[in-house]
Amino acid sequence: MSGELVRASDDDRNRAVVALRDHLATGRLTLEEFTERMSTALAAVSTDDLEPLLRDLPMVAASRRKPTRFVPALFSSTRRDGRMRIRRRVFCLVGFGNIDLDLRQASLEGDVVTVIGLSAFSALDVYVPDGVEVDLHGLTVFGHKNARGHDTAPLPGTPLVRVYLFGLFSGIDVWRTAEHGSIRQVIRAQRELDK
Repeated sequence: MSGELVRASDDDRNRAVVALRDHLATGRLTLEEFTERMSTALAAVSTDDLEPLLRDLPMVAASRRKPTRFVPALFSSTRRDGRMRIRRRVFCLVGFGNIDLDLRQASLEGDVVTVIGLSAFSALDVYVPDGVEVDLHGLTVFGHKNARGHDTAPLPGTPLVRVYLFGLFSGIDVWRTAEHGSIRQVIRAQRELDK
């Protein structure tokens, strides 16, 4: 069987695209390089076609962190950011407090990631990077629900982030931003743009 070509499966191609996306996120690939390699990966016929795409990139170790599934804040403030893992969905529950869920450096492990938030007498803010498509749904009573920032075209290979938010006497915002600074710097920059 040595020397025979092995046909690439859809899973093989998808794994290559996910690995390339991780290298794009860490800065090892430019957007142009990522787009070119991703197109080649999706058109690959054999596993030999996929190997050169990752040859010059280091192996990315799988995260040993547990995926984030639930973020609570009752009479308190909770901030989740950094390299957390999000699989298919994350549920946020906040009452008389505040949650900042920052997905800008998170590893989003699905093609569609769902954020479900319930908020009462609180503030709930979700931060996503520019180039990630956001689908915002929900209802607020005696409060607001806003998507802030520039709604740019999604980058190829990025997941869709579906956000379902329900609030009572709550301020709920989804922030689209390329900023890598602190959350306060992002809010300050957005307020300057809104003027």
